[in-house]
Amino acid sequence: MPTITAENMAKELRQFVVDNFLFGRDRPFSDEDSLIENGLIDSTGVLELIAFLEEKYAIRIEQAEMIPDNLDSIHNLSDFVRGKRQAPA
Repeated sequence: MPTITAENMAKELRQFVVDNFLFGRDRPFSDEDSLIENGLIDSTGVLELIAFLEEKYAIRIEQAEMIPDNLDSIHNLSDFVRGKRQAPA
């Protein structure tokens, strides 16, 4: 599995959020901002985000892992996905 830097992954994740939930509008948000609390995505958006992560990064996200600590900011998403990709299968 090819290595993706934290910076590149954050860029990819941010682009996905902008393209799919902000529809390309420029709405500034930091990598630490809560995606849900700031109204960037809703509960349906979280499911879309999970589907994207599983397909794009070839990981499987278990229901117990679907928590804000893993999914509610670009920073948390990047850390979570990189950890999943490094974990033994």
